[in-house]
Amino acid sequence: MIELKNIFLNLNGKTILEDVSLEVEHGQTHVILGPSGAGKSTILKVILGLVKIDGGEVVIDGKEISSLPEKEAIAARRQMGVVFQGNALFDSLSVRDNTAYFLKDSNMFSKKEIDEKVERVLSFVNLDGTEDLYPDQLSGGMKKRLAVARALVSTPKIILYDEPTTGLDPINSKAVLHLIQRLKGTGTTSVVVTHIINDAIMLGDTLTIIENGKIIESGTIKKILQSENKFVKDFFYEVFQDSSVLNEIETRKQ
Repeated sequence: MIELKNIFLNLNGKTILEDVSLEVEHGQTHVILGPSGAGKSTILKVILGLVKIDGGEVVIDGKEISSLPEKEAIAARRQMGVVFQGNALFDSLSVRDNTAYFLKDSNMFSKKEIDEKVERVLSFVNLDGTEDLYPDQLSGGMKKRLAVARALVSTPKIILYDEPTTGLDPINSKAVLHLIQRLKGTGTTSVVVTHIINDAIMLGDTLTIIENGKIIESGTIKKILQSENKFVKDFFYEVFQDSSVLNEIETRKQ
C-alpha cells in the first residue's frame, strides 16, 4: 500500500505540491490525471524518494520512507519498478542487457537466474526474438515495452508509469495499455501518471485529479464524473462528447 500524507514541496521559492494526500491499495491501479505542469510526475518522484519533501510523510507498506538514510532509501526503491516517459534506455546495450541491467547491478542473482528472468519478462511483453537488437532498431512501441520489461524483471511490488503512451501512435498506445491491464492480474500495485483522459478511464481503479500542485478530486471514476467541481467538469467535458468513452465508463460501473 502507498500512502502520501499531507505532502508539501517547494522548489526555488515556488510551491510545487500543496497538502497532497492519497492512498493506493495493494494490487490497485491508481491514475494521477491532470494537465501538463500540474505536478503529476513530481508525485512519482516523491514516492521514489528522488526529491526531498518539505512536509508530510511517504508510507510504503506501513513504513515511513521519506526520512530514511540514503542506504535504506535505496533498498526501499528496489521494491519499485519505474517506466519513465522517455523510456531511459541505454542505447549502447542490447535488449537483453537493458532488461538485465539492474539485476546485474544488484549482485543478487546468478547468470542463470538473470537469463531466466529476462527471457520470461521479454516473453510477457511480446519482445521474444529481439534480445540481440539495440534500442535504435526498435519502434516507439517496442521501446516502451522494453522499458516495461526492465521495470518488471525484478518482480517489484509497485510499478510507477510516467505518461506511458505519450508520443505513441494509437495502435502502440493500445498495446501498452493492454500490457498494463494484464499486470492487474499479478497483484502488482501500479501508479500511472497521464494527461490523457481515455487512458485514465481504461486503466484506473481509482483516479486523482491534480491542478497546480493541489488535489482537486480523488476516488472512483463514477465519483469523479459526479463531481460538481468546475475544473473537473471542464476537464472531462470531452468525455461526454465521445460515445465510446461513455460506453467504457458504463462497462466499468457494472
